[in-house]
Amino acid sequence: MAKKKKNRKASERVKRLSFPEDEKRHPWLKLLLDAYFTVDRGVAASIESEQRKGRRPACRKGCAACCSTHKDIPVYPLELRGISWYVTEKTAGRAREMLKRRLSEFKKDSPCPFLLEGACSIHPLRPMACRQFNVFGAACREGEDPYYTRRGDVMDPVKRHVDQAFFIMLPFHGVEKESERIRIVETGAFHKMVRELHSCNWKGLAADMEIFERRNQGEGARAT
Repeated sequence: MAKKKKNRKASERVKRLSFPEDEKRHPWLKLLLDAYFTVDRGVAASIESEQRKGRRPACRKGCAACCSTHKDIPVYPLELRGISWYVTEKTAGRAREMLKRRLSEFKKDSPCPFLLEGACSIHPLRPMACRQFNVFGAACREGEDPYYTRRGDVMDPVKRHVDQAFFIMLPFHGVEKESERIRIVETGAFHKMVRELHSCNWKGLAADMEIFERRNQGEGARAT
């Protein structure tokens, strides 16, 4: 049985993120997690395909070159909702305090505000652009964006899976009809909603974290 599991395709080994209680409270969260599951499976299959060709992934835990250098990371409205939820309700302790400080002091030319001590603090809810960015061969040099310096080493986007993710996400925008969702995806209209991560109001998110904490403290006091 163990051997059979090991031989499964990489895409079949990908697990969907799950926050059962939160998904009950926030219907939009299920859409986002389903979309990310679709993209993650596509990425896993693409990496496995490249590895069969003898290409070695350079990306690994502890490498945060892209988080430090990239300043044009695209992010969509539902992804922003997910990031805000995760940061506000799921971070805790020292990491939370560090995040609040980074978000409140964030400037557009800074590294990603969610990069803490060389690691992504929102890794489970990182945007699709980050999930897809994988480099093969040599690790990135300091300050290098390999998309521009050696495009051939950067994995191609998993377009079919991303399109399916957009299709899944569209009910968040009130588009329920299947034919309309297909039309929006096929025409590329979904991309009109994209923003750059560095241009978002992260200082506002730091304030939201404070509000959430005060509200929870007040509820705790009433309970006692």
